[in-house]
Amino acid sequence: MKRILFFVTLLSVLVLNVPQYAQAGIIADYKARVSESRQIKNTEKEIREVFKTQDKYTNSYDFDGLYRLYSDDFMNCDGYNKEVYFKLIKETWETYPEITYQTEIVNVNVTSNFATVETFETAFAVTEEDSEYISAVGELRSEAHCIYHLKRDKGRWLISGEDILDERSSLKYGDARFIKMELNAPTLIGAGQDYSAELKVDMPADQIVIASIASEKIIQPVEPAPERYRKLPSDQILERLFVANKDNVNEYSIASVGVTRTEPLDEENVKVYMNGLAFLMTRVNVVPKNNFIKMDEKPAVKDVKGGETK
Repeated sequence: MKRILFFVTLLSVLVLNVPQYAQAGIIADYKARVSESRQIKNTEKEIREVFKTQDKYTNSYDFDGLYRLYSDDFMNCDGYNKEVYFKLIKETWETYPEITYQTEIVNVNVTSNFATVETFETAFAVTEEDSEYISAVGELRSEAHCIYHLKRDKGRWLISGEDILDERSSLKYGDARFIKMELNAPTLIGAGQDYSAELKVDMPADQIVIASIASEKIIQPVEPAPERYRKLPSDQILERLFVANKDNVNEYSIASVGVTRTEPLDEENVKVYMNGLAFLMTRVNVVPKNNFIKMDEKPAVKDVKGGETK
């Protein structure tokens, strides 16, 4: 009898303890997941604060504060290091002293001490300075889709790199500010490949539009491409073909648009003057040719008669 009671008691203990052990494991696993999730959220919060601070510094033109957010080995997709990158920022602020920036974070991905942040960015500025060809107020608008790379350095998250997936900018003077224009070009192209850039303008009925499209490599200092102005066709579309460079650098497709108006002076003469001017820019990322890819020969394929074809 005691044997049976001992067996029943032992069996009861085992049965009761088995789910307890399983439950303990489940609880421990749950706690670990909660802890990991909390740590990831805290890390993402730290990273988002970096970009909130970045917006604060850019909109207050705090050069030194912004400079400290970037690692010393920073490099962007155009091959610009930290010194070149911030030289261009300084020049931009000098040219457009009231420029405003806005950053929208789309996604944050953290892996150990490294992170990537996907953003959509906009910039806007008004310039009272006249252009070379027209005396009128100018408006600068810029949009960019970017991927930032960050790394943790001595407990701080620093921006270590930047990839610009898509970038479009426009600078419009005078009446051109009120005319819809767009410049389309491929965002990604292989080195040495052909591509076309297309300019569309909602041309006013009482005005004449002349335009040119050029391609410039993204280098420093900038090497402006020669412009060839043409009257915009009746379909309001101007297109030009280019060959992507083989110099391992990205490009800008740039359109220059002049809006002219005629005014009769007498029965035989008219006065032609420019009342609008615009510059549109679209980024073309050029993928260098990889000369180290080896392709295996295609295997022989048997034809229907049992022979072989190459």
